[in-house]
Amino acid sequence: MQKISCLFVLLNIALSSQAQLHLSGSLLHFYVGTYTDTGSEGIYRFGIDAISGKLHSNGLAILSENPSYLAFSKDGKNLLSVRETKDENNQSMGYVELFKVDDAGNLSSVNKVASGGGHPCHVAINEEGSVLSSNYTGGNVALMRIEPSGELSEVLSSDQHKGQGPVIGRQEKPHVHSALFEPKGKRIFVADLGIDQVKVYTIDKTTFSLKPNKYPEIKLPPGSGPRHMTIHPNGKLLFIANELSSCVSVVQLLDNGNFKITESVSTLPADFLRANTCADIHLSPEGNFLYVSNRGMNSIAIFSVSEKDMKIKLISHEDTKGEMPRNFALTPEGDFLLVANQNTNNIVAFRRNAETGLLVFTDQINAYKPVCLLFKKN
Repeated sequence: MQKISCLFVLLNIALSSQAQLHLSGSLLHFYVGTYTDTGSEGIYRFGIDAISGKLHSNGLAILSENPSYLAFSKDGKNLLSVRETKDENNQSMGYVELFKVDDAGNLSSVNKVASGGGHPCHVAINEEGSVLSSNYTGGNVALMRIEPSGELSEVLSSDQHKGQGPVIGRQEKPHVHSALFEPKGKRIFVADLGIDQVKVYTIDKTTFSLKPNKYPEIKLPPGSGPRHMTIHPNGKLLFIANELSSCVSVVQLLDNGNFKITESVSTLPADFLRANTCADIHLSPEGNFLYVSNRGMNSIAIFSVSEKDMKIKLISHEDTKGEMPRNFALTPEGDFLLVANQNTNNIVAFRRNAETGLLVFTDQINAYKPVCLLFKKN
């Protein structure tokens, strides 16, 4: 009896220690958007241990067809997803779907609406509940909003882009790839890969429609192919990941409201001669380091950022331990960087050194066609 009692005591201690680990909030949860053509069933939920950097799978969060990009509302109670689907005639027909997020992180679908264009590849939402869908083959950006009822509205306004670029097969027409709400302003930046421009809008509050900004575009060098963007915490610099030219354009946001491209820096080493396209771009929380994913080299390019002279410097590359790193994400505090390797069905975690910006591998885990990683902000 005494031996059995000792075993129970040891078991209770072990369980208590495990419970304390999870109660301490060491497991950071994130959602994974996927393509559902080869085994995936929708949006999945994973976690990373904030101490060890180990990854954990929590399984399917909700059924959804091709939920390729995700975004949280500011309060974390709503999650939005674009759905790249086709109709019965095999024509592109995109949707944006709204999910409610309960206190336990479970998802429930509220409603879905047509995205206003073919192959929506990005969705963004601001603190007021305005929603933007970037429609890639549609070549347009569409504006919606979360209504007081809690549902997502139909498209209320859209703008169709025009033009083309010099890269054959990629720039035959507009291809809107992402939209970014200016965190400390009223402007919207919309990257169009097909026409080498970032269009700039504001929202007319009276008509709730998109209107061109006073300075309506940022023109990039021909063949750049702007894809994703991020803004420095100081609100003075916009960084653009150019998919086709594999470089980062640094844009100064001038006090008069205009824009100035200060430099474009390659994401590749000088001796890399194979095909490559850039995908995602993120800043560290403090804004001292910039990260960009390379597809082809299959790496994360690491740049230092100087606020003093507003320049970036390529300092290193980290192998993503997989192919086609379409998307990546930093944990809310910036301690870890996680990469979604689309073609090798794995998510890879790296610990980030806040002083040097460099990355050290901690873990990897299997995932079906992961193309978007999303942490809830604190």
